[in-house]
Amino acid sequence: MEKRQNGEAKKKEEEPKDSICGYDSLHLLLKDNLNPQHFQEVSRLLTGLNCGKAIETIALPESATALSVKHGFDLQAFSFSADKELLREPRVVRVGLIQNSIALPTTAHFADQKKAIFEKLKPIIEAAGSSGVNILCLQEAWMMPFAFCTREKRWCEFAEPVDGESTRFLQSFALKYNMVIISSILERDINHGEVIWNTSVVIGNHGNIIGKHRKNHIPRVGDFNESTYYMEGNTGHPVFETVYGKIAINICYGRHHPLNWLAFGLNGAEIVFNPSATVGELSEPMWPIEARNAAIANSYFVASINRVGTETFPNAFTSGDGKPAHADFGHFYGSSYVSAPDASCTPSLSRYRDGLLVTDMDLNLCRQLKDKWGFRMTSRYELYADTLARYVKPEFEPQVITDPLLHRKAS
Repeated sequence: MEKRQNGEAKKKEEEPKDSICGYDSLHLLLKDNLNPQHFQEVSRLLTGLNCGKAIETIALPESATALSVKHGFDLQAFSFSADKELLREPRVVRVGLIQNSIALPTTAHFADQKKAIFEKLKPIIEAAGSSGVNILCLQEAWMMPFAFCTREKRWCEFAEPVDGESTRFLQSFALKYNMVIISSILERDINHGEVIWNTSVVIGNHGNIIGKHRKNHIPRVGDFNESTYYMEGNTGHPVFETVYGKIAINICYGRHHPLNWLAFGLNGAEIVFNPSATVGELSEPMWPIEARNAAIANSYFVASINRVGTETFPNAFTSGDGKPAHADFGHFYGSSYVSAPDASCTPSLSRYRDGLLVTDMDLNLCRQLKDKWGFRMTSRYELYADTLARYVKPEFEPQVITDPLLHRKAS
C-alpha cells in the first residue's frame, strides 16, 4: 500500500502543472486510458461525427512540425468535410488558431513585454503560414497580459490605434503568406477622445485593414472587471467578406449571449471566431458547450481560442466576492478548438501549452445543414421581435398565466 502511494505521489510530482492528470487534454487522457473500441464510442459522443464519420487528422509540412518541436508548442490539424454537391465545388478553407501564454513577467517593462510576445509568436505564425493557413486568429488581447482584473490604469499604456504596432507586425505575415489575420487588441481611438475599446482588427490577405469589430458584451463577474477600461462596443454585428469566406468575431464574453451569436448568423457569417481569455474556476465546464451549441443553432463554423498560463501581477486585488486579495486571475486553460454546424468538433489544444490548431473546413457544410434542419425556415423571428420590442419598454409585463387556484386559501 505504501509503495503504491509513493508511486502515485511520484507520478503527481512529474505531472506538468495545470495539465489534466498529466495530459494536455481530456481527449488524450481518454485515448491513452481506454481500449480502442471504448475510445471510439466515447469520441463519437464527445466530438460527434462529421458527415457520418470521425473527424479526420491531416498531415502538415515538416517545416511546421519542426517549429513545433523546436519551440515546444502544441500542433494539431484536422479536417471537416461536406457532402459532394452537383452544382457547387467544395469551398475548403484552412483556418489557424493560436493560443499562447505571455513571454515575460508582468513586472517587466511594458515595451519589453510586448516585444517578447511578438518574438514568441513569430515561429507559431510561421508554422501557420508554412501550413497553408488562409485565415489566422489570435487570442483576445494577445499583445499584452490580461491585466483587466487589477483595475490599475497603468495597463492602458498597452492600448494602440487600429493601425498601430501590433497590426503592422502582423501585416507582414498577411502579405508573406496571403493570409487573413484576426488580431484582438486593446484599441485606443485617437479620433474620439482617445477612448479605449476591446477590438478585433481584420487584416486582409494583401496586408490591408479590412475593418474592425469592438466587443459587444463586457463582463462584470468574478475578477473580470473589464468595464474599468472599456465599455460595450458600438460596431454592431459586422460580417467581413474576405477572399476566403464571410467571417465574424464574437469576442470572449459575447459567447454567453445567444442573441449575439444569432446576429452574426443573420448577417451571413460562415465562420465566427471567438478570441477569449477565460480561467478554469470560472468557465471551464461551459467552454466545450457554448461555441458548439452556437455552431449548431446558427449553421456556421465556430473557432474558439483561449490563452494559456497563469499571469501574476505586482499588486494584489480583490473583486467584491469576499475572497482574500490575490495577485492572479487563475489559470487560463487554453483548450482552443473548432466546432462545425453538424455538431462535430475537433479535439482541443493543450490546457497548459502554447499551441497552433490548423483546421480545414468545407464551407458548403453551412448551407447543407441549413437545408437539413431548417432552423432559419422554422424560426419565428416576428414573435421574437415582438417580445423584444415589448421587453425594452418600461411598461413591459411578462406574459405569465397564473393558475387561478394557486393562491386560493385552504378552506
